[in-house]
Amino acid sequence: MHIIKFGALLTAAASLTACATITRGTTEIFVVETTPSAAQVKISNGMECEATPCSFKVPRKGAFYVTISKDGYETSTHNIETAVSGGGGTAMAGNVLVGGLIGAGVDASSGAMLDHKPNPLVVTMMKLAESTEKAADLIADTVENVSEAVAAATEEAETMVDETVEEAVEEDIEESVEDATEEVLEETTT
Repeated sequence: MHIIKFGALLTAAASLTACATITRGTTEIFVVETTPSAAQVKISNGMECEATPCSFKVPRKGAFYVTISKDGYETSTHNIETAVSGGGGTAMAGNVLVGGLIGAGVDASSGAMLDHKPNPLVVTMMKLAESTEKAADLIADTVENVSEAVAAATEEAETMVDETVEEAVEEDIEESVEDATEEVLEETTT
């Protein structure tokens, strides 16, 4: 009889030690919202939705990426990471305090103490024309910046060349004067 009571008590204690797994579960609802709505969503875990807003029941454990597309709009990809949530951390602390190291291990390995960030994923989609216009503006700005840099470098190079030529001419004149002076001195001494 004591063995049965002990077994029941041990089973109850073991089940309570995985608090986050029990209270939060190993999955969560991940939401994607877009402006405009009705965009297609594909998640790297194979799940997809034909028209936003979308809700997915995903395992808490593991990061993934989301690709959002819609005709006439730029396709975008977003990384979704996991982080210990307030509720998951509290449940983990409860495991440790109650002495449930087994439960803490279960919660850690099941991902029950994690949440996905950002959740919900809220995306404002950019029209392709806007995207192309922004790209054209960026290219124009880059060309302008490069042109200014080339002009500044050219001006600096021209200044350096002028100074170098001036120094060389001065050195040549000095050498010519010295050579001529030596020749005159040699002729006058002979």
